[in-house]
Amino acid sequence: MCCGGAVTNVKWPFWVFSDSAKGNLLFSFTVPQRFPLRFIAMNLSKPIAALLLVLPLGFLAVMVVAPLFALAFYEGGAAAWQVLQDGYIQWRIGWTTLQAAATCALVLPAGVSAAWVLARLEFRGRLWILRLLMLPFVMPTLVAGMGVLALFGPHGLLWAGWEDTPYLLLYGNVFFNLPVLVRAAYQGLVQVPAARLYTAQTLGANTWQRFWHVERPVLQPWLAGGVCLVFLYCFSGFGLALLLGGSRYATVEVEIYQLIAYELDMAQASVLVWLVLAVTALAGVLYARFSRLTASGRTIRPLPPSPPRTPAAKALLAGSLLLLAVCCALPLVAVWWRAAQAGDAWQVWRLADTLHALWNTLRFTFGAMLSALLLGVLHAALARRAAWVRTLTFLPFMVSPVCVAFGLLLLYPEWTASLPLLVAAYALLAYPFIAKDLLAAWDALPAGYAAAARSLGATPFQTALTVTAPLLLPALRRGLALAAATCVGEFAATLFLSRPEWQTLTTLIYRYLGTAGAENHDSAMVLTAGLMLSALLVFVLLDAADKQEKAV
Repeated sequence: MCCGGAVTNVKWPFWVFSDSAKGNLLFSFTVPQRFPLRFIAMNLSKPIAALLLVLPLGFLAVMVVAPLFALAFYEGGAAAWQVLQDGYIQWRIGWTTLQAAATCALVLPAGVSAAWVLARLEFRGRLWILRLLMLPFVMPTLVAGMGVLALFGPHGLLWAGWEDTPYLLLYGNVFFNLPVLVRAAYQGLVQVPAARLYTAQTLGANTWQRFWHVERPVLQPWLAGGVCLVFLYCFSGFGLALLLGGSRYATVEVEIYQLIAYELDMAQASVLVWLVLAVTALAGVLYARFSRLTASGRTIRPLPPSPPRTPAAKALLAGSLLLLAVCCALPLVAVWWRAAQAGDAWQVWRLADTLHALWNTLRFTFGAMLSALLLGVLHAALARRAAWVRTLTFLPFMVSPVCVAFGLLLLYPEWTASLPLLVAAYALLAYPFIAKDLLAAWDALPAGYAAAARSLGATPFQTALTVTAPLLLPALRRGLALAAATCVGEFAATLFLSRPEWQTLTTLIYRYLGTAGAENHDSAMVLTAGLMLSALLVFVLLDAADKQEKAV
């Protein structure tokens, strides 16, 4: 104690604090007889734990909910009807809807056929293709856009006649979203019980009849959910539309950016933001509804894949592999090819601007990752206690970065172009990856592990530290890798919230691409190859985490 006091009795159900020099009684109080220090620590930590658990909710309220309310009550919102009556705005809205719907129509049959091949046919490299389908998820949209330009842009390898046409954007959408449909359809096909297919085959049904009458009913909710995701990504996409849409085929998201950055027309931009939010919210609600329909809760033995024996099966296999190569792999190969032909443009990595942009990218990513790690773990822990919190996990995914950045500018004008706001925006877009992977792995853990540890006398903290945490590490690594890829390739929020001296690799690529000259275009390709290399590193880490999790 401050006056030389000490605990002189710890054997009784109360503690006596006395002055050891004078022998005077200072004070005493009753505590539980067993483990009193741990009892006090646990009681003191409960309020702190409660505050930590609600931290993700407060973060979402400050970074998403409050900015959306700022948009709702913005003074220019009353002119919504006049804005929507404008013919130019109607064209932008119509084209945005049309390109999203067209992408869904293109990827749906292609995704179903490719998924059927991967689920039903056995061939060399099948497992590798299943792994590589995750690659577009970790690839920054800027890399995807540069890959399309490397193929069909002004200096394209295949054909340079697609500039100022809608085909560039449609091809970019297919590249980025075809794996979404393939993975959704594949997950649906492996949910079809093998017994049903064997029964249909015994009754004389051919391959098409088995698909239409047995596989299609199971597949429908998975496909509906995948189509909702594709429409959401295409309608609210920004990076691909900015690079590939041009001035004529720009989408609503690009129009919002131009209204704010170049015309300072906040009123008209706020109306378009709420339009985007309404459409994406509807798509998100439909996706959540279809996702609930896919949860069967049963253990299903799927049909094992078999080698293609008929000419039709071999033709379908060859066509699907060619389709995946052209739509998913060719743009990435084109970036490497153009970068390899760049010659002296590789010296761009030695320039002061590039080194400074690389340093900004790394430090922004590191700061955002620390925040995302804390928020993701706490969000997963809170979602385990409150089921309704699970629905908020995907909220940052359903609100486009452009809408979030615009709302932040309106709500916190004094924080505009400040480092904490930029890092917080990065963390907002990154932490859901950690939360959803941790939550899925946590739900899959057998309850008997923790119960066995508790029965041996372990405290909840010891159980979490020595039992639960090691089992969740693969999922945590996977979530961290996806979150890091999101931060490194973030483009939309950076354009809104960053200062010129905070230039990152993505904004530096965009600057080179917008500057005339073949040398600047080559420099952009070289930097894009560096971004792609970081995405490939993330893919390797994800694959290693998946293998370790399966081994556990």
